[in-house]
Amino acid sequence: MSTDTQTTTHPISLPLEEQVVLITGGARGLGAAISNAFLGAGAKVVINYNTSAQAAEEFVARYPQKALAIQADVRDEAGLKSMVAEAKEHFGAPVTTLVNNALVDFSFNGDARSTADAISAEELSAQFAGSVLAPVAAIQSVLPGMREFGFGRIINIGTNLFQHPVVPYHDYTATKAALLSLTRTFADDLGPEGINVNMVSGGLLRTTDASAATPEAVFDLIASGTPLRRVTTPEELADAVLFFASPLSRGVTGQNLIVDGGLVKG
Repeated sequence: MSTDTQTTTHPISLPLEEQVVLITGGARGLGAAISNAFLGAGAKVVINYNTSAQAAEEFVARYPQKALAIQADVRDEAGLKSMVAEAKEHFGAPVTTLVNNALVDFSFNGDARSTADAISAEELSAQFAGSVLAPVAAIQSVLPGMREFGFGRIINIGTNLFQHPVVPYHDYTATKAALLSLTRTFADDLGPEGINVNMVSGGLLRTTDASAATPEAVFDLIASGTPLRRVTTPEELADAVLFFASPLSRGVTGQNLIVDGGLVKG
């Protein structure tokens, strides 16, 4: 194992090709781009899915030695723990990197969003369950293996919308802001154990299943406000996720990297 070691028990970096990576919601949209990036870098990848079995199995067909597709609803704590155990048994090593990417029951459709006078407790609670409670449960599921290994990388997927609400999705942005807070506090808690925790935040991506309902005019408006004059792609955001799992980020934790073409200056 090629590591840059801080102590004899805690490696501070691990090459991607020696890692087991769990990507929640890894079969479609942004998750598929992240899965492709890690598999292309030689990592062993657990592609979690809820209903997208065919898309997940296509990864296994293309990368039979490196990809493992496992069904689990990220809101089910028992299912998360079972998935992590199955991954360890299959690859003979614990999960070393977790990407909390799954987006539960949400579509970026500004015309259909609940406005300030209509947003309900039920909508807020549903997003909190998928975007806060589920990532916390996923982290807690992989922690025993990371501690055993003395190394871990946790990467949460956020958004720039709570900093620059081009479209005010109240429930989505509120829960992602909470996840950013947990990213920072978990980084403090877990850093002494060799576990780095970071967030990668995009804006609307061109194009994923979740953003398919976004009108072209909105994409064009966002592009016109960025220094790069274009909307970020899922592949570009996936590259940033790869960075946080790689040895190149070994000295970085508790950070939120905004990948949106410069629309928001972090």
